[in-house]
Amino acid sequence: MSMAGAGVRVRLLGPVEVVAADGPQAVNGLRRKAVLATLALHVGRVVSVDRLIDVVWGERLPATAENTLQRHVSYLRGVLGEPGSIVARRPGYLLNTGPESTDVQVAEHLLELARRATDRTEQVTHLTEAVALWRGPPLADVAGSAWLEEQAEHLARLRLEAERALAEARLSAGEHARLVPGLERLVRQHPFDEHLHAQLMLALYRDGRQGEAVTTYRRLRDALRDNLGIDPSPRLRDLERAILRQDTAIAAPAPVATARVVAVAAQLPSPVPTFTGRDAELAALDALVERGGAVVVSGTAGVGKTALAVHWAHRAAERFRDGQLYVNLRGFDPAAAPTEPTRALRGFLEALGVSAARMPSEPDLMVSLYRTAVAGKRLLVVLDNARDAEQVRPLLPGSPDCLAIITSRDQLTPLVVTESAQPVILDLLSPDEARDMLVRRLGAHQVAAEPAAADDIADRCARLPLALAIVAARAATNRRFSLAAVAGELGDLNAFHGGDEATDVRAVFSWSCRTLSPPAARLFRLLSLHPGPDAAAPAVASLAGVTPAAIGPLLTELTRANLLTEHTHRRYAFHDLLRAYAASLADEAEFPADRQDAVHRLLDHCLCAAHAADLALHPHFSEISLPPPRADVTPEHPRNKSAATAWFTAEIPVLLAAVPLAARSGFEGHAWRLAWAIAGFLHRQGHWQDWLGTQRIALAAASRIGDRAGQGHAHRSLGLACSRLRRYDEADDHLRRALDLFTDVDDDAGRAHTCLNLGQLAERQGQHHQALGHSKRALTLFRRAGNRAGQGYTLNAVGWQEGLLGNHHRALKACGEALRMLQEVDDVQGQADTWDSLGHAHHQLGDDRRAITCYEHALELFAQVHDRYAVASTYVNLGGSHRALADLGAARAAWRRALSILDDLGDADADSLRADLEQLDVTRLS
Repeated sequence: MSMAGAGVRVRLLGPVEVVAADGPQAVNGLRRKAVLATLALHVGRVVSVDRLIDVVWGERLPATAENTLQRHVSYLRGVLGEPGSIVARRPGYLLNTGPESTDVQVAEHLLELARRATDRTEQVTHLTEAVALWRGPPLADVAGSAWLEEQAEHLARLRLEAERALAEARLSAGEHARLVPGLERLVRQHPFDEHLHAQLMLALYRDGRQGEAVTTYRRLRDALRDNLGIDPSPRLRDLERAILRQDTAIAAPAPVATARVVAVAAQLPSPVPTFTGRDAELAALDALVERGGAVVVSGTAGVGKTALAVHWAHRAAERFRDGQLYVNLRGFDPAAAPTEPTRALRGFLEALGVSAARMPSEPDLMVSLYRTAVAGKRLLVVLDNARDAEQVRPLLPGSPDCLAIITSRDQLTPLVVTESAQPVILDLLSPDEARDMLVRRLGAHQVAAEPAAADDIADRCARLPLALAIVAARAATNRRFSLAAVAGELGDLNAFHGGDEATDVRAVFSWSCRTLSPPAARLFRLLSLHPGPDAAAPAVASLAGVTPAAIGPLLTELTRANLLTEHTHRRYAFHDLLRAYAASLADEAEFPADRQDAVHRLLDHCLCAAHAADLALHPHFSEISLPPPRADVTPEHPRNKSAATAWFTAEIPVLLAAVPLAARSGFEGHAWRLAWAIAGFLHRQGHWQDWLGTQRIALAAASRIGDRAGQGHAHRSLGLACSRLRRYDEADDHLRRALDLFTDVDDDAGRAHTCLNLGQLAERQGQHHQALGHSKRALTLFRRAGNRAGQGYTLNAVGWQEGLLGNHHRALKACGEALRMLQEVDDVQGQADTWDSLGHAHHQLGDDRRAITCYEHALELFAQVHDRYAVASTYVNLGGSHRALADLGAARAAWRRALSILDDLGDADADSLRADLEQLDVTRLS
């Protein structure tokens, strides 16, 4: 890359300074430092004059601010050493010092390398180098600017993330003793950070300092209670208990030098810590390990099938070197349809490292890809809560080195007959096993003191583990109750319910619910209205109409009573028997209007949060407005791209269930808006079938209430999905119907987006004249709507399509105008796309040096938005320009980088690029 100021680095991770070839260069003056810091935080991008003045002077704006700014820029050019280091480009200035010319860029690159590293030593090296870049508080000497202070806070959080990751990597490498002093320093700096405390506890424990580890926990517990009024998280409490009992699961690993660490699938849920008994069944599973194939664990509801499968899977995990896959197939969940095999396959393929780009949409192709991916691997696959054999068959790995464990209430005889699956039938606990389970949960002393009462409890719980767990939880938290008293209460209920096994279990549920506080009992009932498969604490708060602070104690009360499981941090799930029981209570105790209000609140929460997350990912393209949420809803607001992506990743199963819930509950407006809000994420993740399915529900819902705008959005999204799936005729039909509907409701922005999509559809089919016509129409409509980002994207499309038609000078003009607009609105993705288009036009005109500059701009920006496919595509183009200049070494380097990314993505273009590289080698040799 040939740019001004090569070798110059601007340092922001501490006091602001410039480092040139001859050493650090002082930058004198607070406002000059603020100008440099602002440009450096936008390196490679134009910052408008107005923005610079606002950041540097704020409300204390002098009349000569613009002239003073020009003098500051001139001074900074001198410090940086080259006049071209800061470029004047409308509407402001651009720092043009090249890639990784700020310490922030270097740190982010090192952190990305560490995330991708599979060698532990390499990971530690990258993280150590990244942390070392901080020389103190970031932006330490530009205080007074609100925006720069926000950036300083962000960079401080980035440092903390790097330090946490480094500690985690060193713990994994067995460096616990050397970690303790640094972790103690970090804990003093961040006295409420549970993650750091957990790392310090582990390091101390592994260094033989068990007492200090426990003291660290108790110090944090007291600080949280005294200052915040809360207790440590369940995860930290579990770690303290593991330390107290010297659990081997947290023992120090063997030190690792340079051994490669191979990423493996690890999807198993946590095991039940008080699992007991089932020795015969565990032995049977042990005997089947070497045979491979499939095992069907069947038995009545609540008998402990999942607990057995997960307990054994953890015990046998080391015998499956390539990891464990797990899915809850929800075969008997009363609140939702069974999990589709294609959804389960997608989760498996993602865990096995298959990228979205390689993910087929056709079920048969997904099965083939899955079986190809597991071929030669030694995997354990747990298929939990299966409905029937047809749901299971596509998920069987089909490899002799893999073992599948299926749990079901049905014996799945067809699998036993045709797939040679081995049956393991799980009966009720034996009397001894039931007593042992109570001992594990209550302690040997209490059970030994009242053995007859303990046996009576086991009998009245029908010796079902689920019922026993609930009763034991009640007894354990109320030690003043005798076991005889508990058994007596159960006896009264069983007599009332009739005494058979099914009603005995409901009696236990009833008894347990009677012990709840009224708010917790109401929450238990309302949770049955949540579509699952699990629920996050903030969504539960909105469902119940209480504050997030108030929901924590209620969820804790339900988990302590074993009526709810916190299967991951602040995410909660029901056993399906308990969900059905809660639903029956809700039908009896909650008025229909109250149930409807609860669903309304939940859907408001999902819609507001999904819309906020989508806006964080695409701030310039919000096409819909939302009705205000109810006053007792407190939705989440992911405010940046990483938070939005994380939120969508965690919540997408819930959101996919919420769309049909809204449609069938009389909230059609929520249904189509929610489908709209999640469409972008489904698109980027390659979830084509989910995208189609939710939009079909959205279209039907909007049609039922005569919402023509909603129908337009649904048709447009269906058109995009069909286009991606190469159903071009269907796509064209949906997009044209969307265009008609947006015309009916006079929505210029909707029409503009649809015309742009019609242009993209035509381009995919090689219809370049038609594509250009659609894009020009879109441009007219975006101008009428006043959408600057839309105009920028569409001008780039116009320029690209002009280039495909051979009109390269027109392409340069349109793309140049597009770039100015996209820089004005600070849309990084659009700027990157446009630089790539400009590079293509210059290449076609024979000006490959200018093309290379454009491609290098595009690469910098694509890296910022983590668009790996676009990075690979631009490297291909860059290599083409280097080859045109006969710089075959540079061409080879660019294409090698592109090939590495395409191979990693599993993209079909990798093979043709590999052939080009081979041809390039032949050319070089000749």
